[in-house]
Amino acid sequence: MGNIKSVLLELLVGSTDTVPSVLQWAMAELMRNPEAMSKAQSEVRKAFMGQMKVTEEGLTKLSYLHWVIKETLRLHPPSPILLPRESQETCRVLGYDVPKGTIVLVNAWAISRDAEYWDEPEVFKPERFETDKRDFKGRDFEFTPFGAGRRICPGIVFGLAAIQLALANLLFYFDWNLLEGVSELDMEETMGITAKMKTDIWLKPVQRVPFVSTSVE
Repeated sequence: MGNIKSVLLELLVGSTDTVPSVLQWAMAELMRNPEAMSKAQSEVRKAFMGQMKVTEEGLTKLSYLHWVIKETLRLHPPSPILLPRESQETCRVLGYDVPKGTIVLVNAWAISRDAEYWDEPEVFKPERFETDKRDFKGRDFEFTPFGAGRRICPGIVFGLAAIQLALANLLFYFDWNLLEGVSELDMEETMGITAKMKTDIWLKPVQRVPFVSTSVE
């Protein structure tokens, strides 16, 4: 029962911090890349304009939106240093002796920006995933924002669903502008367990699609 409670706590509480962080980074990167913003908005509006609302069932049709989220997670993993691992046995890795009990920290942020594995690693380019089939589900070790193996984040499905639905709604209903007097966004990160934006992003929404009102009898 203690293990069950721990997993549920990590799933629910962990996502309340990481999901908003990923959404902030995604909106910031889209604002800095107008062409990507236009493509993402066009795709979402084309998919849902007939219904006049975003539904979970239709999210699977949004390939470009998924690329945007994957590219955001690559550049800005919510937990840049994955949860620590402990070596259970003495072993040898790439010529290095790793004694039993050694605490190992994986720098997912640095790996996902490594030029050895990624073309133009510092550039926000969602289109890379049109042909690049690497995913963040723990099989491709150069792209592990959620970790990998038995200790992969238990809230990966819950967190992704929340990010997809929230971002699709933001892009469907609104156009977005920087505030008056602001010419560029501060993309500096904070230092901590999660890598948030050091300065909160403030944007001006312009409603383009009317909300569908529902009557309650």
